[in-house]
Amino acid sequence: MSQTGLREVEHEITISAPATAVYRLIADVANWPRIFPPTIYVDHVEKGEGTERIRIWATANGEAKNWTSFRTLDEKALTITFRQEVSTPPVAAMGGTWIIEPLDGATSRVRLLHDYRAIDDDPEGLAWIDEAVDRNSRSELAALKTNVELAHAAEEVTFSFEDTVQINGSAKDVYDFINEAHLWSERLPHVATVRLEEDTPGLQTLEMDTRAKDGSTHTTKSFRVTFPSHKIAYKQVTLPALMTLHTGYWTFAENADGVAASSQHTVVLNTENITKILGPDAGIAEAREYVHTALSTNSRATLGHAKAYAEQQA
Repeated sequence: MSQTGLREVEHEITISAPATAVYRLIADVANWPRIFPPTIYVDHVEKGEGTERIRIWATANGEAKNWTSFRTLDEKALTITFRQEVSTPPVAAMGGTWIIEPLDGATSRVRLLHDYRAIDDDPEGLAWIDEAVDRNSRSELAALKTNVELAHAAEEVTFSFEDTVQINGSAKDVYDFINEAHLWSERLPHVATVRLEEDTPGLQTLEMDTRAKDGSTHTTKSFRVTFPSHKIAYKQVTLPALMTLHTGYWTFAENADGVAASSQHTVVLNTENITKILGPDAGIAEAREYVHTALSTNSRATLGHAKAYAEQQA
């Protein structure tokens, strides 16, 4: 650590995949909620030639945070530098570089460099950042390794789908219904109990007990990022047994007839639990159908109640 209070650390991992494939996965931020466990959602603020400004929502030491970063991408050198423009306390400044080095045609080394300072060079703040950077870097690199190496195998067990309902009402009213999840146990028959926290405006923690058709309940926990009257993106962090990943978003698009309200899901199946839950003869196809039906049923039920609410408001 330098006398200015600037800490510099490096983490690395070796991946059984070509360096160019690894670079592409890190370069496209749309992949991040799928690849990196701490990342909830990322969107572009602006995009230039070899540069971009992105907003990231992610967990650090179990707390949801968000910040804006400026990135410079160099596909030739296989490097991506990043610098937080707006950091969240206790971080005063944070930046770093992804360096992808080809070891041979099928293997690469990924080095992740960070430099950071705590607000007022506070020792407790620095210790918190040390822990968050170390934990997130290890989890990001391990997840990157797993994801890249299993990219081909994961294609079969990864799928996305969307349900849309046309509503004769306003986007604001439909958005409000989805946003006000603390009222879902009163408004939605399939929701038994809800715990919603929003310490930072636009960043929610949603824990929910949902009833299944057979009467059993299961608990899920999600982090949600809200964009008023437009979109709510989420990542489930406590998952049902048949999924290793579940991300999604609600969108509200106004049109001539009112608003098209959509619920989108991206899922990665947990293949280890398929036969345990669906029986010895079940495979990936049956698990896909089961998960798709379950999620779609809940989404359509929620959208149906949102429709009734918004049309009543109108």
